[in-house]
Amino acid sequence: MIAERAQREKREQAEAALLAPCAMTNATSRGRRYPEQPHDFRLAFERDRDRVLHSRCFRRLEYKTQVFVNGTDDHYRTRMTHTIEMAAVCRTLARFFQVNEDLTETIALAHDVGHTPFGHCGERELDALMKDHGGFDHNQQSLRWVEFLEEQYPDMPGLNLTWEVRAGLLKHEAAKPGAALDGVPIGPFQCLEAQIADLADDMTYYAHDVDDALEAGVLEVGDLSAQPLWLRAAEATRAVYPSLDPEQFTRITVRNLLNIMVADVMRTASDRLTALAPASPADVMSAPRRMMTFGEELRPEVKQLHDFLYAEFYFTPRVRDPSREAVSAMRDLFLAYAEHPDEMGRKARRRIDGEGLHRTVCDYLSGFTDRYAFEEHARLKPR
Repeated sequence: MIAERAQREKREQAEAALLAPCAMTNATSRGRRYPEQPHDFRLAFERDRDRVLHSRCFRRLEYKTQVFVNGTDDHYRTRMTHTIEMAAVCRTLARFFQVNEDLTETIALAHDVGHTPFGHCGERELDALMKDHGGFDHNQQSLRWVEFLEEQYPDMPGLNLTWEVRAGLLKHEAAKPGAALDGVPIGPFQCLEAQIADLADDMTYYAHDVDDALEAGVLEVGDLSAQPLWLRAAEATRAVYPSLDPEQFTRITVRNLLNIMVADVMRTASDRLTALAPASPADVMSAPRRMMTFGEELRPEVKQLHDFLYAEFYFTPRVRDPSREAVSAMRDLFLAYAEHPDEMGRKARRRIDGEGLHRTVCDYLSGFTDRYAFEEHARLKPR
């Protein structure tokens, strides 16, 4: 494999010339918690991406809720489809800004592996149940899965991903004073690759949750007439396709909605990067302001759409009522496992002594799919 290794090393060396000075590179990675020999032909971040893709916690995203409880309709987004769509936006932005595409994509692919079943309703319920035991946050839980809970290797826990991927999953922690991972600062702002993943997450679900809401009939196109961002997208659609049928109009307008946000981030972040001229990732992380953001004009429009979705979509009866049943199941399962830990799987039971009962139950439930949660609820209900 000498030739393959030489090619990998050549690619590592080429990154410095191909990527922006502020990009993360494989050659300068802080490495893995458990040292490993470099792969014969894959770069470190490529290897991370493949480890996430081949993990069980990633595969389970196919059967976890995005907004509508999984199985409600074949066309609605799941955590898996949301993640794939988000990763596509990440690749576009990473390529545009000449930062590390593999790292950005890996953060995107791993960002939701710790999410509970039943979407944000499930997350809120699990956080409430863990109130006296350290709480629950799906970003930190994603890190917990790749660091500890996923079992792939006989000689180390988790996926043993690079420091850069693991740090990129801590988007809510980076702004906290003194935030660090393995003793290394991760803020006050994250690296560009992590900032891209964070913003791509928001942009993707804004656009595609609108799409699912229209598909489900929870919203009508007319309901969006007071949303300036939707009106921009609709105008862009009519400029190219003046006479589309309603279904085609909606499809193209949702696409334009995402395109407008991505283009705005490109312009805004380009201006900020030009002004700062960061010479390293550290310059980005210690910058006086965040680089990846919406412009002053678009930001309030995005916020208005965000608030509208929370008021008129996420908590409407069509979404809320199935979620209530799901949340009730989540609560019942947590209490059942806490009272009868022997009902949990063998691997989970092994962790009780080291992690404590409630954290073990929390970890166990965070790995459930919607479908399995309902199956377990039916099995344990007679107790």
